[in-house]
Amino acid sequence: MKPFAQFPGNYKKNIRYVLTDIDDTLSIKGRIPSASFTAMEQLQKAGIRVILITGRPAGWCDHMARMWPVDGLVGENGAFYFRYDESNKKMIRRYYKTEKQRSNDRKKLEKIKQEILQKVPGCRVSADQAYREADLAIDFCEDVPPIPMEDVEKIVRCFNRAGAQAKISSIHVNGWFGDYDKLTMTHLFFKEVFRSDLDKIK
Repeated sequence: MKPFAQFPGNYKKNIRYVLTDIDDTLSIKGRIPSASFTAMEQLQKAGIRVILITGRPAGWCDHMARMWPVDGLVGENGAFYFRYDESNKKMIRRYYKTEKQRSNDRKKLEKIKQEILQKVPGCRVSADQAYREADLAIDFCEDVPPIPMEDVEKIVRCFNRAGAQAKISSIHVNGWFGDYDKLTMTHLFFKEVFRSDLDKIK
């Protein structure tokens, strides 16, 4: 990837949105530096919308939507978007699935969790799992010593055999039930929040 300083100036003036991941994008070695917050604040002051796209849990996302200089976020790999409406002092929470569906999914994910922990030594349920609503996150290198990639792929297969989707991030394997992903929910976010078709934005 080329430095942003090399991005043509005539295109920079047309930027209206910045969509960004968090882990290993805004963060460095698991911490968010002040430069990342400053950049988001400066973007907002310039009238550019900032949207986080992350696999992090609902509990974290509620805090970020409320407290960070962002215009909203997609969390748990597309399970929902959150946006804090400052004018009405209200948190907007839009889920892909109903609460009943998410509850049923959590029961199925619990069974998968037991299988993974039995079959893949060294992995662990992520420390942020208690704050999740729609997926199961298995830690393979955030708070545990890194495990071999072949074992990470075993985790993915455990999810897939049970009919769940699975995605490998830089720190976790996230698994969930449903035909959604980050892009699906990002499209919905733009449609419902910005009244825009993401495919037509250039």
